[in-house]
Amino acid sequence: MELAEMTQPTRPAPQPAGPRRGEARARRLARYREGAVTFALVAPSVALYTVMTVVPVGVAIYISLTDWNGFSEAAFVGLDNYWHLFDDPNSTSAWYVTAIVAVTGTILMIGGGLAYALLLKERSRTNSFFRTLAYYPHVISALILGYLWAAILGTNGAINSTLKQFGIGPVGFLFEENLALITLIGVIVWAGFGFNVVLFVAALQTVPAELLEAAAIDGATKRQINLRVVIPMIAPVVTVATVLNLIGLIRTYDLVVSLTGGGPAGATQTYSFVILARSFEGTKVGYATAQAVFLMVVSAVLALLVTAMRNRQDRAATS
Repeated sequence: MELAEMTQPTRPAPQPAGPRRGEARARRLARYREGAVTFALVAPSVALYTVMTVVPVGVAIYISLTDWNGFSEAAFVGLDNYWHLFDDPNSTSAWYVTAIVAVTGTILMIGGGLAYALLLKERSRTNSFFRTLAYYPHVISALILGYLWAAILGTNGAINSTLKQFGIGPVGFLFEENLALITLIGVIVWAGFGFNVVLFVAALQTVPAELLEAAAIDGATKRQINLRVVIPMIAPVVTVATVLNLIGLIRTYDLVVSLTGGGPAGATQTYSFVILARSFEGTKVGYATAQAVFLMVVSAVLALLVTAMRNRQDRAATS
């Protein structure tokens, strides 16, 4: 009996359940405290976003489904306002102008801003001065810039008054249809050019100097280094700038109001201008809201498309 008792495996003494329950309770309390702190930090931002964005968008979607003039009782009409978007000649021509402004302006601001930034990427007082000079128009209100350029390029503006002294007739910067659209795009590019320069200069500062030196040692020219090394390195910033420029130019309104007023003959009426200066003034609040919602959807889709294309190129480059 004694030998059998000695050869039997000894079992550990049972531990009291109290300490384990205490540890589990402490872990739960720690998780609850962490969750409460996270909620307290996030809740104000979520509430502000809900009040300032989600609720207005929801109200706008509801109003876009009604026939409302802003005063009388709104009548629910469903999707009629959205169907009318596609047979409204004003909307069609405004989208044509908006597409030209957005695409052309984005290409010029991205290309010109990148080239300008490459020239001024080195740190020096001279380069800092020219960077500030390029960015300065972006600081001024677009309305003020529009009135300023209208005073310069108008029929009796500074340029045409000077040309008149030499017997040259007035140039229709703002009263010939094609030239007015070109003038509008030129002023938009000039006003937004500096923002892209600042973005690209900041991005260029992050390119490792060792990488550039290695490319130069391998015999690459300055042009090859910029095309094969520098630009691919800052491609994500180029994507962000493209999205910001597209969305900003699609919503162009203030420069149109102050520079051309949508003329001549509606040649410079952008979609935002039609919404604010035509539909809302005509007390077509329901229809104008439908136009605004549609513009918001188009902007979101364009942003997603550009980002998806950039991600696809990145995956193809790394595969």
